Amino acid sequence: MERRKFLTGAAVAGAATTLAAPSVAQGKKEMVIVSTWPRDFPGLGLPAQRLAARITELTDGEIDVQYFAAGERVGAFDSFDEVASGNAQAYIAADYYWKGKHPAWAAFTAIPFGLTAGEMDAWIKYGGGQELWDEVAGEFGLKNFAMGNTGVQMGGWFNKEINSGDDFKGLKMRIPGLGGDVLSKLGASPVSLPGGQIYENLTSGAIDATEWVGPYNDYFMKFYEAAKYYYFPGMHEPGAQLALGMNGEFWGGLSDNHKAIIEAACNEENSRTMAETNANNGAFLNKLVNDHGVQLREFNDDVYDAFGEAAAEVMEEARDHSDLAARTMDAVANARAEIGAWTALSDTAYVTKRNRVING
Repeated sequence: MERRKFLTGAAVAGAATTLAAPSVAQGKKEMVIVSTWPRDFPGLGLPAQRLAARITELTDGEIDVQYFAAGERVGAFDSFDEVASGNAQAYIAADYYWKGKHPAWAAFTAIPFGLTAGEMDAWIKYGGGQELWDEVAGEFGLKNFAMGNTGVQMGGWFNKEINSGDDFKGLKMRIPGLGGDVLSKLGASPVSLPGGQIYENLTSGAIDATEWVGPYNDYFMKFYEAAKYYYFPGMHEPGAQLALGMNGEFWGGLSDNHKAIIEAACNEENSRTMAETNANNGAFLNKLVNDHGVQLREFNDDVYDAFGEAAAEVMEEARDHSDLAARTMDAVANARAEIGAWTALSDTAYVTKRNRVING
């Protein structure tokens, strides 16, 4: 697939469908969803489109969803205000984009040294995470659900080797969320860019490095044309949660049946996105390395220690923002300790021993 095709291709076809006049048939509710990702965007845009279509399907058209990708109705980072104001009924995004409005938003996407996808799902559904999310979202008149996860992300694409924390000094890197604040502590200049703008900035030299997601998502971005060093693992997004954020008045006006359908559709897509990511990452990593000469590198312990020291400062600063921020960050830390202890005893221990036996 050509990069430009999925970034701008289908714009004409998309306009023909998304700009159609809203349904006014009796008994139908209009639900305009705006997204932070371009149309037909592999790995992130496609799940958003699936969810939008699924809500219409499961409600037999009683909720008439009109989906607008980034730039089709509003800019990617304007999605929050579009929905909070009531101009649209919902957005699909990563909620850490809104950390400037309240740092607690970051906890419901990913925080440095935070929760893996499985741990995040457990915390949100059974560990009090949804209740805190409701509290944060409620301050802005929103209601949010988890609708996808990308798992442990890669550390990013760099045009030089990274051997110590000092190597981040002066580096201009696209990295949003609290992870960007961590790199700022190390002397980097974090930049927040929508997905559709990263490639141009990287190839032009406007930024020196970027993180995105992982091999499946990153392959189609063609970052390998400008940066050959691909580092792992990413401390900044160990289980990046994606979200459907709805206008609170719209949510409150839905029937119990429609509310249940939307929540079920989000749960379905949450599982499907993670499965799709896991199914594709290995194959696309091989393509990046074998077909495009990408050099895979692991962050060494010195780099991770530097990350850890900076992350501790960032998290304390986030906690100091407000009582709600402190309670949210403390809740994530508690989940990391309690749920994470089982992860270490089960998944981590098993995979480590499996690799030793199989790989020698």
